[in-house]
Amino acid sequence: MLNTKHSESADSDSKRASAGSGGSHVSDGAAAGHRSYSTSTDRPHSGTGRSGGHRPARSHDGMRSGRGGGYRSHEATRGTAHRAAAHHVSIDPGHAHKKAPQNENATRLVPLGGLEEIGRNMSFVEHKDEIVIIDMGIQFPEEETPGIDFIIPNVDYLAPKKANIRGLVLTHAHFDHVGAIPYLIGRIGNPTVYTTKLTKALIEKRQEEFVNAPKLNIVVVDNGDKVKLGKHIELEFFGVDHTVPDTIGVVVKTPEANIVHFADFRLDYDEEGNAAKLDDFERIGKLGIHTFMIDSTNAEKEGHSVSERLVEENLEKLFVEADGRIILTTFSTMLTRIAEIIKICEKIGRKVFVSGRSMKDAIQISHTLGYMKFKKDSVLPIEEIGKYDDDKILVLTTGAQGQSNAGLMKIVTGEHKYVQIKPGDTMIFSSSVIPGNERSVQHLKDHLTRQGAIVFNSEMIDIHSSGHAPKADLQTVVKLIKPKFLMPVHGYYFMRSANGKNAVEIGLPKENVRLMDNGQVAELTKETFTIISETVPATYVMVDGLGVGDVGEVVIRDRRILAQEGMVVVITTIDRKTGRVLKNPDIISRGFIYLKESQELLNEVRKKVRLIIGKIPPGQLDGDYLKNLMRDQIGQYLYNKTFRRPMILPVIIEI
Repeated sequence: MLNTKHSESADSDSKRASAGSGGSHVSDGAAAGHRSYSTSTDRPHSGTGRSGGHRPARSHDGMRSGRGGGYRSHEATRGTAHRAAAHHVSIDPGHAHKKAPQNENATRLVPLGGLEEIGRNMSFVEHKDEIVIIDMGIQFPEEETPGIDFIIPNVDYLAPKKANIRGLVLTHAHFDHVGAIPYLIGRIGNPTVYTTKLTKALIEKRQEEFVNAPKLNIVVVDNGDKVKLGKHIELEFFGVDHTVPDTIGVVVKTPEANIVHFADFRLDYDEEGNAAKLDDFERIGKLGIHTFMIDSTNAEKEGHSVSERLVEENLEKLFVEADGRIILTTFSTMLTRIAEIIKICEKIGRKVFVSGRSMKDAIQISHTLGYMKFKKDSVLPIEEIGKYDDDKILVLTTGAQGQSNAGLMKIVTGEHKYVQIKPGDTMIFSSSVIPGNERSVQHLKDHLTRQGAIVFNSEMIDIHSSGHAPKADLQTVVKLIKPKFLMPVHGYYFMRSANGKNAVEIGLPKENVRLMDNGQVAELTKETFTIISETVPATYVMVDGLGVGDVGEVVIRDRRILAQEGMVVVITTIDRKTGRVLKNPDIISRGFIYLKESQELLNEVRKKVRLIIGKIPPGQLDGDYLKNLMRDQIGQYLYNKTFRRPMILPVIIEI
């Protein structure tokens, strides 16, 4: 029995708002030998706006710096709209939201991310004064967040309650589940992390890059382990199959509900078509599961998971048939696949050259811990690639999603120091495309083909097995778990709705499917799952360079305007005493018009500026008033002439 003492400074609990009751569900019909741990605790319980003729921008809330007080999102309306849609699918008026006193004895289940996007996975379970968090991931930027590196969950609710947080469970090492740790772990009191050996090593390696981040306190767990976090919450872990080894699911046990979170998972089949780990899932089902949080990424796809054995066979066939170099791209943490690739290369006599620091680190850590086994000279530094013939080379690189700073993009653009595309190269995409990245990946394939590469992807041949279970496998697991309630997670609303309908098809009552959205609060009792009217902050927190949460609504809005409409700077020099214009106004345009071909329009703008200033009585010149007046009237004038709405930046120089 392992006892771990935690001591944190006390933080006063935030008072929760009074809550109502309600629900949202699918619209259409359709252990012997386990280790145990016990954890005792002594913790107490600016940009420039537009007006005039300008098109109104989407309404957003501002965001403060994430390093200090709290985060506020640039896109507060997003969750509201999704919640409205969720409530529309409710088919039972008795589940409508209504005010009601909060049930202090209920278990609270709250998703902070991952339910309206792919990525940013994070949720927590709260019972009285104990909280356990599951995952802490990042989301890649969207078209509506230009220039952003990535998006992380909002922990404004958790930060004041950090003394109550008993642990953070990390299900596996993919960035959409662990990537936000360096940015958020300090804000929530640096709680103990419970995860597997490989995930521990990978997140510790990344944590080293953040010199100001706290040192992580990690407890390694394995399949079958049990951890008692306090008086009310106990965890039980079990293994699931995914594209990274050491992926775990967790059962969170409270006095009111056993909640099972399967992480990202698939069923892996042997050559005879038998699925692995079904006995473990059946054992979990016998625990009496109240709520099943189930992966929804591939819920609308029919059939079963593609066996990794079939993927391995098809990759070997492609490798053998390739005459020249092979360049293969996948995720840096898709370690099961990478191990297969190295094994095939050893078999057929090719050397593996790795491009991309994150992939190098992941392979080295996996090899050191024994998750990959290969000969010392099988994986070589990319610097040595020139010593080998083309038919003895396989380049393994990051960048399968078209990321601009990844290894593959540098190879395609000719910026890579050691590898450039040449005719006859075999280019293999051994990964799926994350929804939202389709255009970037398509452009990448176009550039590769133009340069003479022979491109293969999983749509042409089975060279990728998704780490997310499709419909038939999801239904198999639901039958084994036998949950009272199903809460689809990890996906857009359409995916989660499809997942709920899949469960209804095999007999789960449709009123027992709960489609929540980020920030909603569910109260669980032994027989109920009620989505109450209370919400917690779950809006975007954006990471841009070294800034965390300091890029807010105004900055994002201005970036979108500049990208879509361009800008016009009007510089005017004025005599402070007389209010007269001393020289012809200077006009600078970026992304709006080509100045040399638009002299007539520029002259008209200059006349308009003189006219605006001329109407102001001498001695009554106010710089801020004049800027607003110029912004409105010049903006309206340019719209009337061009039907475009550039950002107008007036600059007044008083002499």
